[in-house]
Amino acid sequence: METPTDPHSAPVPDGATPAEAIRARWAWTAPEVWTDRMLTALEQGVRGGRWFTLIDKVYARPTLRAAFARVKANRGAPGVDHVTVAMFDARLDANLAALAEALRTGTYRPQPIRRHWIPKGPHERRPLGIPTVRDRVVQTALRLVLEVIHKGERIDAGRRDVRAKSIHEQAHERKENLLFQLWCLEDVLDCLCCVA
Repeated sequence: METPTDPHSAPVPDGATPAEAIRARWAWTAPEVWTDRMLTALEQGVRGGRWFTLIDKVYARPTLRAAFARVKANRGAPGVDHVTVAMFDARLDANLAALAEALRTGTYRPQPIRRHWIPKGPHERRPLGIPTVRDRVVQTALRLVLEVIHKGERIDAGRRDVRAKSIHEQAHERKENLLFQLWCLEDVLDCLCCVA
C-alpha cells in the first residue's frame, strides 16, 4: 500500500517511531478525531476492508468540539432557528452534550435550511442555503471523520493527489464523462442502424 503524501505534511525524522512516522504522514488530519491507533489501522487496512462503527467517532466530544471550533472560525450566519455562533458558544457544553446524545441515540434530525438571496452580477440573484449552527457542527464532524477515510481510499487506489477536488472540478469531470458516454452511445446507435 502506498503511503499518503501531502504537500502540507511534515517531514518524517530519521529516528521516528512507527507511530510518529504515521502521524507525520497524516499531519493534515484532526488529531482530536484520529488517534495514532486509528491512523495505523487506516494505513494497514481495516479487517474486512470496511469501517463498521464511525458514528461513535462523530459524536465523540473531542470531535464535536473540534467541529465547533471550525464552524466558529467561519463566522457564519444563523439558520432558521436564529441561533448565532455566539449563542451556541455561550452554552457550548450543554449544546454539544445534547447533540452527542441525539447522534448516539439516532434521534438527531437536521433542521430546514434558511434560504437567503445573494447578488449574482448586476441584475441577478442566486439562492444561498444557510444551515443552523447545530447542523453545521454535525456536518463538520462528519467531514472530519469521513474525509480521512475517503482520501485514504483514493491513495490506496493509486492516486497520489491527496488534495480534495473542488466542486467545480468534480462537476467538470462528470460533464466530461457524460459527454463521452453520450458519444459512445451515439456511435453504437449509428452502428446498429447501419446493420439493421
